[in-house]
Amino acid sequence: MIGYSDAPLAWGQTRGMAQVLGVNLPDAVVSGWLTRKELGRIVDTCQACLQKQDCLQWLAKATASPCLPVFCPNRKALMDLSENR
Repeated sequence: MIGYSDAPLAWGQTRGMAQVLGVNLPDAVVSGWLTRKELGRIVDTCQACLQKQDCLQWLAKATASPCLPVFCPNRKALMDLSENR
């Protein structure tokens, strides 16, 4: 199981944003198209983000989307993963 017990909110939000794009982050690591180190950087970026409340509100309403909100600092990285899966 891939997770981040030291940053559970950031991990949940990162995973949620990826899922909206149709990306399963643990599967991406297991499949080898994302390294554990790259995933750690994405989660760290989320952890440092100051838009956590906006993110939670957006995720509460989101189902599936081809893009993420502009306030997400991981927008490009996650959308790139979506395109390359």
